[in-house]
Amino acid sequence: MSARRFLSPWLVALALASLFSLTASAQTNSKIHHVLLISIDGMHSLDFANCAKGVPTSGNDPYCPHLASLSATGVHYLQALTSKPSDSFPGLVAQITGGTPRSAGIFYDVSYDRALSPPAKTTPYGIVGGPKLCPSVIGTQVGFDEEIDYNYLKLDSGRPNGSSGIHGINSDYLPRDPKNSCAPVYPHNYIRDNTIFNVVKNSGGYTAWSDKHPSYDFTNGPSGDGVNDLWSPEINSIPVPIPTVQGCNPLPDPGAAQPTNAWTDSFQNIRCYDQFKVQAVLNWIDGKTHDGSATAPVPALFGMNFQAVSVGEKLVEPSLSLTGGYVDALGTPSNSLLAEIQYVDGAIGQMVSELSKQGLLDSTLIIVSAKHGQSPIDPNRVLRIPADNASDEPPSQILSPLGVGPGLPVAQADEDDISMLWLTDQSQTESFVATLAANENLFGQGEIFAGTSLTLQFNDPLTDSRTPDIIVAPNVGVVYTGGKAKVSEHGGFAYDDRNVLLIVSNPSYKSATFNDQVETRQIAPTIVKALGLDPNLLSAVKYEHTETLPGLPFTQK
Repeated sequence: MSARRFLSPWLVALALASLFSLTASAQTNSKIHHVLLISIDGMHSLDFANCAKGVPTSGNDPYCPHLASLSATGVHYLQALTSKPSDSFPGLVAQITGGTPRSAGIFYDVSYDRALSPPAKTTPYGIVGGPKLCPSVIGTQVGFDEEIDYNYLKLDSGRPNGSSGIHGINSDYLPRDPKNSCAPVYPHNYIRDNTIFNVVKNSGGYTAWSDKHPSYDFTNGPSGDGVNDLWSPEINSIPVPIPTVQGCNPLPDPGAAQPTNAWTDSFQNIRCYDQFKVQAVLNWIDGKTHDGSATAPVPALFGMNFQAVSVGEKLVEPSLSLTGGYVDALGTPSNSLLAEIQYVDGAIGQMVSELSKQGLLDSTLIIVSAKHGQSPIDPNRVLRIPADNASDEPPSQILSPLGVGPGLPVAQADEDDISMLWLTDQSQTESFVATLAANENLFGQGEIFAGTSLTLQFNDPLTDSRTPDIIVAPNVGVVYTGGKAKVSEHGGFAYDDRNVLLIVSNPSYKSATFNDQVETRQIAPTIVKALGLDPNLLSAVKYEHTETLPGLPFTQK
């Protein structure tokens, strides 16, 4: 009996990637075989306008030459708006599905689901769990942040050589589905729409992505396998030296690398964290896995998010007498923020240089945007509640003075520069709205959305288990926090939260500026179209009728 011969998985993947590239090219008569998607979290459209021309703090010299170069060979969308709410989870979901929470069902990394049961174990951040709480308890807080890691204090999530995506997640900390034998619900089970990674991979393309928590497993889509190489080092872990990153062994800011610290606590250390992921992108461009340990196809679709600018916009680092953010209402960056923008620009320059070195630049579409902005830009508008005024209270405290959680009036509250409230008793919605309206001076005034005003934007909370009952969008500048470690935040509906950078670039494109409003959810069908595939393969695009971005050679009608 003759022995069977098996092809190496990598050879199979390489063959499929080649087939994908040829097929895409034939379908579109386009040179685009790869798409590099970059999210500079927090970066406003205004930030790019300022860095491209220069500001007083930069000596009036431009300080983002690589981004400006991409704009010179691409379309720059001035009025690009990210998701509502403008948090990281819905912000990235918009970019990779083409959908809003109405279709994808994701509002925040920590939220609530009236149809699920609590986890098997209580999470490190206090979501109460227990083996017998499913199916006996229906309705639970859903924590898809670092609290579901095996060990969120570790950069590798406590799972060496297995921290990519799902492998860093402890299933005991996940919500459970009472209608599916109380099976744990992973982030990829939670997202209701397929992703661009699913579409590209199903068409034979190799895919890769790097983000900030293992919970970004949702990029895999409902199938759970959309990303071939998903790498998510934990951003809220204790900072440690990174030998493979120049200038990060030892860390540049060791004082902010204590057991109580995370990478986001330092203007300098956050750049080490981001550069660790930049190395993964460079390895992918070079035809390797994220850690460079093995050969892999150059991805048809790949990318990462940067955290440095977001940190630069909001961090206060008292030990070094540094404050981020802006110095005026014109968006002039502080020295700390300027340095973060310069770093990210240089890192993107590394990616472009490596694409050119490998002969891939002409065949790669580069899209640079942001999951969210940050509010406020004007430093004079900052009002931290209750930190700046002890008599002020966030909406959750007004309605639920004893706290938030099971059995209390407010079952879950997400409060950054927005307040999203899930009520234990939904019949109390109208009376709770009246209570908030009567106490608006305590929470920063603004707008209250509930009932019809809420369902004009989202699914009805009476029929969708995930939609908040009440959303409060306070005045610009209000941040719900008990501390003074930040001067801005995101998540809200304000223009500062939502108007973000968006550039789509290829060396063959002419420079163009698009002034009309677009949304970052249009990135998803644009990527699929660029690679020669049907945007309607994305369920959210089909459901929400999301259009491709205008003004590009392959989207012209």
